[in-house]
Amino acid sequence: MSGPLEGLKVLELAGIGPSPYACMLLADLGADILRLERGDPEAPPEISDDVLNRSRPSVAINLKSDAARGLVLDLCEQADVLIEGFRPGVTERLGLGPDVVLARNPRLVYGRMTGFGQEGALAHRAGHDINYIAVSGALWAIGRVGDRPVPPLNLVGDFGGGAMFLVYGVLAAVWSSQRTGRGQVVDAAMVDGVASLQSMLHSHINAGEWLDERGVNMLDTGAPFYEVYETKDAKYMAVGAIEPQFYNELLRGLRLEPSETPSQWNREQWPAMKERFRETILTKTRDEWTAIFEVVDACVTPVLSPREAPTYPYNAEREVFVNDKRPQPSPAPRFSLTPGAIGQPPRSPGSGTREGLTSWGVSGERIDELLAAGAFHQQ
Repeated sequence: MSGPLEGLKVLELAGIGPSPYACMLLADLGADILRLERGDPEAPPEISDDVLNRSRPSVAINLKSDAARGLVLDLCEQADVLIEGFRPGVTERLGLGPDVVLARNPRLVYGRMTGFGQEGALAHRAGHDINYIAVSGALWAIGRVGDRPVPPLNLVGDFGGGAMFLVYGVLAAVWSSQRTGRGQVVDAAMVDGVASLQSMLHSHINAGEWLDERGVNMLDTGAPFYEVYETKDAKYMAVGAIEPQFYNELLRGLRLEPSETPSQWNREQWPAMKERFRETILTKTRDEWTAIFEVVDACVTPVLSPREAPTYPYNAEREVFVNDKRPQPSPAPRFSLTPGAIGQPPRSPGSGTREGLTSWGVSGERIDELLAAGAFHQQ
């Protein structure tokens, strides 16, 4: 592996969703990660469809085994980071909590990924993305006027407020550890991250610029110049012409005369203007509008499905996606000197047990002893 994180050693106690994504991001940028999870140590290295598990070997582990826990603690001595995504208290009950691990390696960064955090009334409650963004205030604001809130897939909680903040926190703690020699616990809770993502929204609210109603504000489909419109062929165009110069270009692309349209910021006229835009955009297909706005700089783009996006000319030219038999997003962000890369495709659970442990200095003899002691197979 190469990349800006080359040499960073990470142990991943495999969870679901945000913690695997965080580890994928680190691995794509060159971190040396062992993914420890339930699996078969003799499994053939078949390619998996789970993109989140790419770029690192999968090591089978049975954390109910004393031998396995001993192995993890030994590996912690050479690791820079341990990441876990269990409910609060689980790793403590396994004998792999922060106190035990940091006693073995005081400089290690212990990253914890949860929805509600390690403490508080909801900390031990079950939840998913929709619950975390609900109590953070984000879900309420997403939706159209007069309608109920719309979950934005699981992008805001799991991946935006969760994985991204976990990576940010872990790398900040690694920087601190390298300077001070002291590791620490990073408590990454999705409710915290989602709340932080709403900082600009709270600025608008505090300034009295955001009405306490869904679908009537500038960025929530209230404004006619920030909306999704259906086309003649039942597809869609995304319009984001916020700034005056882009709004004027939007009118030009739609062949509407500025002198015959209300002021852009006349809120009372927004519903009427939205209807006028809707009727106009319905007269052409998505491809026709795409061609028009390719030469009119108005922040107007086609709405592509996840299956269409990899072959979109711009995405193909920039190589935003890796286009093989299993299209997937390319590593991001990009670096001029130390580019990231997909180290390996995701593979079947446990198939990298020998390969991964050997790369971390575990001898073949000890791997055989651990196998006999039940460290890898689930009981």
